Amino acid sequence: ILFAGLAGLLAGAFSMAAGEYVSVASQRDLFRREIAMEASELRDKPEEEQRELELIYRAKGLTKETAAATAAQLMADPDRALDTLAREELGLNPDELGSPVKVALSSFIAFAIGACVVVIPYLFFTAPGASTTAPLYLAIAMAVISLLAVGGVVGRLSGRGVVFSALRQFVWGSGAALITFFVGRLVGISIG
Repeated sequence: ILFAGLAGLLAGAFSMAAGEYVSVASQRDLFRREIAMEASELRDKPEEEQRELELIYRAKGLTKETAAATAAQLMADPDRALDTLAREELGLNPDELGSPVKVALSSFIAFAIGACVVVIPYLFFTAPGASTTAPLYLAIAMAVISLLAVGGVVGRLSGRGVVFSALRQFVWGSGAALITFFVGRLVGISIG
C-alpha cells in the first residue's frame, strides 16, 4: 500500500504540474498573440486605436475633450499606448502574463503535500503482516482534518467565512475521494 501510495503521489504530482504548465503556457501564448495583434493594429490603424482609447476613457467618465487629449497623449508614445490598450481593451497586464514553471512547481508541491497526508500513516504504522485497518482510518481522519483546516484557512484569508469554506473544501475533497475510490473499485472488479 505504501509503495502504491508513493507511486500515486508522484504520478499525480507530475500530472498536475504538467497540466498546469501546459495550461499557463498556452494561455500566455494566447495573451502574447492578442497583444501582438493589438500592436499591429496600433501600427497599421493608429486613428482607430486612438478612437478606441477615447471611447474607453469616455466610458470611464471623462469628458469628450479630456478623453481625446488623454488618448492623443498616450498615442504619442507607442509603447505606452500599447500597454494601455492591452490593459484597458484586452484586460491584460503585459508585465504579468504568468510563469508556467512557477505554476507547475507550486502545483507539484501542493499535490505532493496533500498526498503525503494520506501516505504518512502507512509509512509509520505498518509492519509486515500487520492489519492495514488502523493506518486506513488514520489516513481518512488526517484527510478530513486537512480538508477542513485548508478550507478554514482559505475562508479566514478570503473573508468568505471559515465554516463555509471548511465545509466546501470537505464536501468537494470527500466527493472527489469517493468518486476515485468507486472508480478504482469498478476498474479493479472488471480487471480482476
